[in-house]
Amino acid sequence: MTYVNGARPVRLAVVSAGLSEPSSTRLLADRLAEATRVALREEDIEAEVTTVELRDVATEIAHNFTTGFAGGALREAIAGVTEADGLIAVTPVFSASYSGLFKSFFDVLDEGTLAAKPVLLGATGGTPRHSLVLEHAMRPLFAYLRAITVPTAVYAATDDWAAPDDGVTPSLPRRMARAGGELAGLVAPRANAGAAHSGEPEVIPFEQQLAALRVEE
Repeated sequence: MTYVNGARPVRLAVVSAGLSEPSSTRLLADRLAEATRVALREEDIEAEVTTVELRDVATEIAHNFTTGFAGGALREAIAGVTEADGLIAVTPVFSASYSGLFKSFFDVLDEGTLAAKPVLLGATGGTPRHSLVLEHAMRPLFAYLRAITVPTAVYAATDDWAAPDDGVTPSLPRRMARAGGELAGLVAPRANAGAAHSGEPEVIPFEQQLAALRVEE
C-alpha cells in the first residue's frame, strides 16, 4: 500500500447505539465520521472507517455476559474498536443517560482497550433538555475507561437537524465540523508515526525513581 506523504490511513471505529432503521443516531455517527474524514484529508491523510451497529450484536452482547464468550460478530466489532486509532461513539438518550445497549458494549471490552484512545462523543434526543448527558454521563464513563475525549461533544436534538446558524449558538454542521477537526488532530500523529509506535512505556522500578530524587551532597 502506498501512503500519502508517508502517512498510513487512519483507522476510525464508529459505534452507533441507535435502535431504529433509519436512525438519527446512526445519521449523526456517519456525519461525525465524514467531518473527521474531511479534516484528515486536509492534512493529506486518508481514513478507513469501520462502523459497528450495536443493535446487530445486541444478542451476542447479552450472551457474552452470561457465558463469558463473545460470538463471531461481537468479536469482529470488538476488534474494530481495539485496532482503531480513534473512536466515534454515539448513543440515543434514554432516561436522561446513555442507553443500556451502549453501556453494555463498553462493559464487555477488555480492561485497557480504550486507554489513551481519542474518542469523539455524540448523542441524540428529542429535545435540547438532554444535551448535558454528554457531560454528566458520557464523559465520566470514558474518563473511567482512560480514553482521551475531544473537547467538543455533539448533541443533536430533533430540531437541530434543520436549525440555521443564528450567530449565537453554533449550528449542528458547525459543531460536527469542529468536533471532527479535533478528533483528526489527535489521530493524525498516529498515522504519521506508522509502525514506529513504541507500544508499552518502560516501567522504572520504584526504588530507582526514589534514587533519582536524592540530592547529591
